[in-house]
Amino acid sequence: MRYSGLQVLAQGLMGNRGWKPVWRDPEPKPAYDIVIIGGGGHGLATAFYLAKEHGLGNIAVLEKGYLGGGNVGRNTTIVRANYNLPGNSEFYSHSLKLWEGLEADLNYNVMHSQRGVINLFHSDGQRDAYARRGNAMINQGDDAILLDREGCRRMLPYLDYDQTRFPIYGGLYHPRGGTARHDAVAWGYARAADRRGVDLIQQCEVTGIDIAGGKVTGVQTTRGAIRAAKVAIVVAGRSGQVAAMAGLRLPVESHILQAFVTEGLKPCIDHVVTYGMGHFYISQSDKGGLVFGGDLDFYASYAARGNLPMAEHVMEAGLTLMPMIGKARVLRSWGGIMDMTPDGSPIIDKTHVDGLYIDCGWCYGGFKAVPGSGFSFAHLIATDRHHEPAARFRLDRFRRGVLLDEEGTGSQHNLH
Repeated sequence: MRYSGLQVLAQGLMGNRGWKPVWRDPEPKPAYDIVIIGGGGHGLATAFYLAKEHGLGNIAVLEKGYLGGGNVGRNTTIVRANYNLPGNSEFYSHSLKLWEGLEADLNYNVMHSQRGVINLFHSDGQRDAYARRGNAMINQGDDAILLDREGCRRMLPYLDYDQTRFPIYGGLYHPRGGTARHDAVAWGYARAADRRGVDLIQQCEVTGIDIAGGKVTGVQTTRGAIRAAKVAIVVAGRSGQVAAMAGLRLPVESHILQAFVTEGLKPCIDHVVTYGMGHFYISQSDKGGLVFGGDLDFYASYAARGNLPMAEHVMEAGLTLMPMIGKARVLRSWGGIMDMTPDGSPIIDKTHVDGLYIDCGWCYGGFKAVPGSGFSFAHLIATDRHHEPAARFRLDRFRRGVLLDEEGTGSQHNLH
């Protein structure tokens, strides 16, 4: 079924009784050419681009729970390409271009809204750093506008500009940035991959990776053994655990990142706004809820939930920046498991095991990277060559000491 305004109108008149399942629910076959472990945004995007861009078939995506039940549905939905360092800059620029054509590509409304991202700065030093970042973005071919205090005030009149500790000096405006509906991204990629013949197998946990003579031969799962010529690991916060099944020790730590949403309010926040001194970021959803988050919980964990001290920290930052939200009631919070690398940048690479590939370490950048990650990882799996925008995301950079430390905070996982 193709989606269209006419179809939505017709189904509404018929009581929505004509909608069909969006994707199949197949039994796993004994063997596939490619098995992708992980049915989140990155895994589904990888499967889609393997089929679409490289014409490959006989692909399975294995998900231990339900599709989109992990980090792709546990984030603050921000899409942006405001990176500074070579390696990151061209990758996120490529990903943003894919976002801009994604709905037409998938024939699915992912509710991509280019409402603009504004990163506030609070000192002369921060202003200079953001000016350099903006110049790097423009040199990459993306958009950036440096706003002074009054420029910010015209766009964001509801902020507290005169807070004693961190007064607002201005902001870096990225007009093409924005948000997308996180669940719809997973559903859109799943539907599109299924339509190209990819088997999406849910409730199928991988319990082992089979290797013979230095080459991967398949996986063991809770639904039986599956042979495969190539296996791709893309499981976000569980990357270290799954890679260990193949004898790999990855340079990642898993931390929890909380997010929050309030009751629905009338439209009041037109952009994505980030607080440069409080690590707080906020936008307003199409349903009216204020969606916001902050820092990691700063302890390693595999539990998809956060703790109250960090929730308090995030609320304090939000109230400092915009006291107006103090009366809004928080409806719910959730936690995503972040696989953090020592330099805050991801890994897309082949492993020492022939036919085994890894895509992990997305830190805070996972959602915005979904199209770019899937495209680049599919290219690597299909051709055994690195896709140029992701060529610096190699695993051996940690051994060589060539880090992509975007924030300049040093080799410490939880600081990124």
